[in-house]
Amino acid sequence: MALILTIAMAVTMLTALVLVIRWGNAICTGTIPVSFFTFIAILFTSGLDVGLIMFPLVDFELYASEPDYAFANPLAIEFGFWGFLVWGFYFLTTFYFCIVEPKLKLFEIPAIKVTNNVVIIGTCAFTALLFLVYLPDYIEGIGEPFRYGLVGLVIFCATVSSTDIKFVKILSVSSTWLFFALIAGVWLASGMGVAGLAESVGGVGAYFANIHRFLFPINDYHQFYLYWWFAWSIMIGQFVARFVGDLEAWKLLLALLIVPSIPIAIWFSVLYFYFSNGLEIGTWWRLAMVVVGVIFVINSLDSLIRLYTQNLGVTTDRFGKIFYVIGNWAALSTLVLLYMFTPLKIEWIGLVVVGIYIAIYFLVLRRRQQLLPSPV
Repeated sequence: MALILTIAMAVTMLTALVLVIRWGNAICTGTIPVSFFTFIAILFTSGLDVGLIMFPLVDFELYASEPDYAFANPLAIEFGFWGFLVWGFYFLTTFYFCIVEPKLKLFEIPAIKVTNNVVIIGTCAFTALLFLVYLPDYIEGIGEPFRYGLVGLVIFCATVSSTDIKFVKILSVSSTWLFFALIAGVWLASGMGVAGLAESVGGVGAYFANIHRFLFPINDYHQFYLYWWFAWSIMIGQFVARFVGDLEAWKLLLALLIVPSIPIAIWFSVLYFYFSNGLEIGTWWRLAMVVVGVIFVINSLDSLIRLYTQNLGVTTDRFGKIFYVIGNWAALSTLVLLYMFTPLKIEWIGLVVVGIYIAIYFLVLRRRQQLLPSPV
């Protein structure tokens, strides 16, 4: 699996580079264009999940102890797993669904359509699973009934919110501002001040000095992350492409690489200050992290549920809201339990997505004449 991932990473990143060099001035426009801030908010909250809030403190300990990561500090490693370069996946797929898919409609081919939606459903359930698994680290002593009940409630809320498109903008913008507020609150509580924050953020520079190391899997854990990004890449591009508002391709790439990476770097730097100085995050702030994490999960699940239900024609107009909500809630809850109690892994989903990439590359090359402008 590592060899397949290495080849896939090389091809996708090279493709993104070629697109910018050759078609950098192509205008990307979605079917529901929104303001740049709203687009970034939708991208940020849909393209990330609760792992952004809950993973770093656990990951820092791993990176500090494992020799595989000795080439950089734990902050730079964590940023490399979440920021900058990996957002190139979303550029590639957003560009595709803005420019290529409207002409070729390859995702309407039955085999690709079904496979893609199976991936979306599977990844959607994995997002809820992560929340389930990491809850005990942030709510000490949480009981199993409450833990599973909270995850079930989150899935239910996401299913209900997916019934109306207006909730996407509301959830995305509000959760973005709440995340900024969380960063500010945890930063103030740390006592690190501006100078301490600046010093901590400086540690991210080690990522850019070693950026080439993050192109390919460092070890099994990094491989897990990269397959996770692959699993998300097509469906997020398919979802957010509809909200792009007249951006040249090169601007879209810069926006995706830089803008989401800034709050990620600041958030990780604040948490890294706690880790490196042996500080404990207070109970109330841990609860605040859970609250923001819940909203992130609802937002991500909302986007994914909306995407696969629209793709498959499972709409409220066709089946009614009650059947729609109950059916999606039951399906996703069942998949979460399958992840929990069977060997099912996100790496398998990522491997399927690599297969979709191969099929799309082949078909685009085969039908490339259809992408040329029509003769006048």
